[in-house]
Amino acid sequence: MRPLLRRLLPALCSAAARALLARRAVPMALRPAAGTERAGGDARSAACAAPEHDGLENVQQKKIFKENKEKTLQREEPCAADSVDSLMAEMPFVDTDIEEECAMHATSELNSKKKRKRTTGRDVEEGIERKKKKNKQHQPNYFVSLPITNPKITGSIQAVQDAIIQKDQRLSKAMVRSGSLHVTMLVMHLSSEEEISIAVGALSDSKVFVDNLLKGKRVDLSFQGIDHFRNQVGFVNLAENDHTTLLKEIAETMKMIFQEKGIMTGEERAFKPHLTFMKLSKSTELCKQVKKIDSSLYEDFKNHYFGDEILHRFDLCSMLKKKQPNGYYYCESSIVFGKSHEADLVKEALRRETQALLPRLNQIKELLTSPEIRTKISKELFEDRHNS
Repeated sequence: MRPLLRRLLPALCSAAARALLARRAVPMALRPAAGTERAGGDARSAACAAPEHDGLENVQQKKIFKENKEKTLQREEPCAADSVDSLMAEMPFVDTDIEEECAMHATSELNSKKKRKRTTGRDVEEGIERKKKKNKQHQPNYFVSLPITNPKITGSIQAVQDAIIQKDQRLSKAMVRSGSLHVTMLVMHLSSEEEISIAVGALSDSKVFVDNLLKGKRVDLSFQGIDHFRNQVGFVNLAENDHTTLLKEIAETMKMIFQEKGIMTGEERAFKPHLTFMKLSKSTELCKQVKKIDSSLYEDFKNHYFGDEILHRFDLCSMLKKKQPNGYYYCESSIVFGKSHEADLVKEALRRETQALLPRLNQIKELLTSPEIRTKISKELFEDRHNS
């Protein structure tokens, strides 16, 4: 830009000088002598009569014209070179390279746009993070569980899981352990020990209302057939009957009790009791590999009967706290129904303990039948008596 100005300014100055000369010099050369306008034609006649005077006047005009021309040239010379820098010095961008300025302006504008874009993107990201944090703060972390303890049900589910894994090894990460099997009655978010205490109280209050609904009746929940949620969760259905209807009434009653205590209990969708045994969300890595569970993997068990579970207990469980050694969830509190069923549970526990001790008892019997062992034991008993 500066070289261009250096080329243009001399020409501009020269043109200005010539215009000035035309305004000043020419009128002076053409201007008649004093009194000529008044004399009019007399002056012209006088000129004919006195040619010497006319020659003198022409010489004077030529002299004046020459002087004016010299003055004009003197004015032009400094404009041609030296005054270019002085003129540019008066401009506001004297120390600025125009091309660089334009580039800087464009860069500045681009950076400004990028900055706005980055700021906008950052605002969006921060908004998403705040939303995620807010959602995380309200995600369910506790639930009311109906535990599945019938060995027939857990064994049948284990058989289904094994069959599926044989066809697709990747789904081993999606399987629910037999010790964790349950039916979810309610889900909730408890953010403090105080809220946990309130939830424990709500569960305790539920027992009276549930007992009134049961009226001493035994509830047998029959599990039959396999279904799925969006091909991402596999579960066993509860057969539709009067007992399942009663279980739904219990769930609604418990929900009302918890809400009256100020504990919000999950979604507003209708309660659909089910027994989950497989879900992709158990593994982030698995979710990247498998988008949907192929229903043909469990086609052979579509209508399989898994067994009955007697309603006997509800637990308030944590989703996040460490599970128990048997794989079941950490329990904050439980309520139990039916004295007769409690006795059945005790008997069942004793039976299992006895079965575990039987191999040990058989080993002791075999040892006692050996003559060498019997002699050794008799000797030890005799020495003990003698020493005492």
